[in-house]
Amino acid sequence: MNSAAKCSGKRSSLFLVNSVSTRASISVTLLNLMAFSFNFTIQAETGELPGEEQTFEKENGHSTRTEEHGSAPKQPKEAKEHGAPRDPAALLANAVPETLSIGALPPLRHLNEFVFEQTAPEREDDEAILSQTIGQHSDLISGVYEGGLKVWECTYDLLDYLEQEGETFSGKRVLDLGCGAGLLGLLALKRGASRVHFQDYNSTVIEQLTVPNVLLNCDYDDDDDDDSDEEKDGKHGSPPSKKRALDLAPPPDMARCRFFSGDWTSFLPLLLSEKPPPKYDMILTSETIYNTSYYKALHDVFEQLLANNGVVYLSTKSHYFGVGGGLHLFETFVVQRNVLEVKRLKDIETGLQRHVVSLRFKKS
Repeated sequence: MNSAAKCSGKRSSLFLVNSVSTRASISVTLLNLMAFSFNFTIQAETGELPGEEQTFEKENGHSTRTEEHGSAPKQPKEAKEHGAPRDPAALLANAVPETLSIGALPPLRHLNEFVFEQTAPEREDDEAILSQTIGQHSDLISGVYEGGLKVWECTYDLLDYLEQEGETFSGKRVLDLGCGAGLLGLLALKRGASRVHFQDYNSTVIEQLTVPNVLLNCDYDDDDDDDSDEEKDGKHGSPPSKKRALDLAPPPDMARCRFFSGDWTSFLPLLLSEKPPPKYDMILTSETIYNTSYYKALHDVFEQLLANNGVVYLSTKSHYFGVGGGLHLFETFVVQRNVLEVKRLKDIETGLQRHVVSLRFKKS
């Protein structure tokens, strides 16, 4: 859910992509990241007249907008937990991964976005979001698909901040909320978090993107001293070769992970039904405040699932043009609730103005 659908800018100076695909695929992927156009359909309470149609596109930093405004979806999307994959080989059989490197952070492997889009018709998709997003040329269909198939710009901002501050995760319980590709949770997993839970609006995102990305980043036990050099690359924290990975059951690191899909209004009761309900030392979330209709549900998740001394790290744009959300409106909402306090940690002025903030419980 809510991996957020807003303008992604140039990121080539912040990360290095190493793909197992051909050089041509790498070039296409980089171009796709640096400059692209997209449309999306929003149904949100933004204060604009219902039925007003607009178009939102971004290319090389210039944007116009296209949206349909109306009321937010009335029926929440039922939350459910997704178990470990029964057949990891099937998920990784045609995987084309990239490696994201930022500063001193451990390399994060994830499925190549361009290849994923091109192979979408071959993937299981009970929600039919892959065909809808392709057919409508849309990166966000409110109440149907919330942008989780793409990595949005503010995710990189938060990774940058965590790298600069040397944030540690050892022994911490972490929730990657609105996870999409799961890069934030993957960082926590690779830096020793005791528990990492991933949540996204769409089950297809969890099953076809998040879970495979976790598998790509897991450590694999291997006691065979006769391995080839290629297979030995899978030891000591580096992912194994694709062939070897296909022959393995879910790795031990998966035991530290849980995966959920569904609307926040149904996700929260699902977790609160557990005895005891989980509490998180850290909640990581990026570009999840674009729709003001979701603020209450998001705040409720923070309030109910954050540990007493825990922290929420949120990365966001100042304003989401055409959708109505943004940092100022969310800060106002938080102040009115008088439970959490927001602290601005980093402002990014390049391109659209963006921010990294933290939320903690107010001291009594």
